Amino acid sequence: MNPIVFAKRRPVTTMMLVVALISGGVLASNKMRVDILRPLNTRKIHVYLDSIGTGAKQMKGYIVGQLESYYQKHEEQRHEEHHKLVVTSPKAQDVIITQPYVCQIRSRRNIEVCALEDGYLQEILVSEGQAVKKGDLMFKIKPTLYQARLNAETAEAQFAQREFDNTKLLFEQKVVYANELALFQAKLAKAQAKAELAQAELDFTNITAPFDGIVDRLHEQLGSLIKERDILTTLSDNSVMWVYFNVPEAKYLEYKASLKHENEDQRIELKLANGDKFPQSGKIGAIEAQFNNETGNIPFRADFKNPDGLLRHGQTGTILIHRILHDAIVIPQRAVYEILDRRYVYVVDKDDVVHQREIAVQHTMDDIFVINKGLDGNDRIVLEGVRQVRDGEKVEYELSKPEVVLADQKKHAE
Repeated sequence: MNPIVFAKRRPVTTMMLVVALISGGVLASNKMRVDILRPLNTRKIHVYLDSIGTGAKQMKGYIVGQLESYYQKHEEQRHEEHHKLVVTSPKAQDVIITQPYVCQIRSRRNIEVCALEDGYLQEILVSEGQAVKKGDLMFKIKPTLYQARLNAETAEAQFAQREFDNTKLLFEQKVVYANELALFQAKLAKAQAKAELAQAELDFTNITAPFDGIVDRLHEQLGSLIKERDILTTLSDNSVMWVYFNVPEAKYLEYKASLKHENEDQRIELKLANGDKFPQSGKIGAIEAQFNNETGNIPFRADFKNPDGLLRHGQTGTILIHRILHDAIVIPQRAVYEILDRRYVYVVDKDDVVHQREIAVQHTMDDIFVINKGLDGNDRIVLEGVRQVRDGEKVEYELSKPEVVLADQKKHAE
């Protein structure tokens, strides 16, 4: 046993040994210097010193013996633990892969309600946060000028109608020609068109809801002077929410490949900002036409029904895409070690010799790796004792079933 290594591992016992040795040395030196001290040079002192030295030597021998015995047992135990290896096999099973993506939640329809004509805001018939139905009157702009214009145009149209009727009667009596009748008919059509335009302008002062939705913040107050295209409020249709998230190119290709045989096994969930999951499941509604060259992502859209109105325009959350991989090869993470950016396992061959083998990990889960290539269900890999073996070494081991190993994944990796 190397004394330096022993001193580092057992500092307290080493100190005790040193004290014992120093005590024996002091007593021995006192015995040697007895002749110098004339008053103490007696036979009784020599006998007393001899007995003390003998006791010190016995104590030294006892301490050294105990330390050597303890160290020998410890080395034997450590030697046994060093060679205690546990080996298992990869397992083929169905696993659920979850991909999270940060997302933005948008209403299916979210529009700005604007004024189409100038005027004073005469009535506000809705309140912020109110649910409205299609066709409900929301705002009314004071229509004095438009009503006067409509009255004037309506009168012109009535006058043109009478002129046309009189001319038609004269035409039937063959008093006027057909060309004159056509002229008055065109004049009537023009007057009627102006009246319809005035009616439309008057109708624009009554602003109604174009669809069922929820009223947002009111931008103008009662009596405000409104200009054309001024925003009065925002209306959101939250019956179905569109959730947008960005997918990297590699995940996009993986998703498209999975649609060929795993479409029915895909499930999309929405996790809200407080960590709760939205009760409705979603589906992919659209994928944009091109990638963003700066980020390498392509936008996806997932559609969620929102019957209870929990989701609102502008919320954030996390999209969770769950996919089932059938017959995936999985191994415990603690059986894997890394060298630089590569992952390896030790594989035990038929002659119980371990060999280093590189693996490719397809997905990382809580305590297991889903293997893309490098292993199959017939291989045997070192699970416990990965750091104790060397490539090409013959080992003794205990074989543990993969079902038992995967059922208990709470142990820490070495």
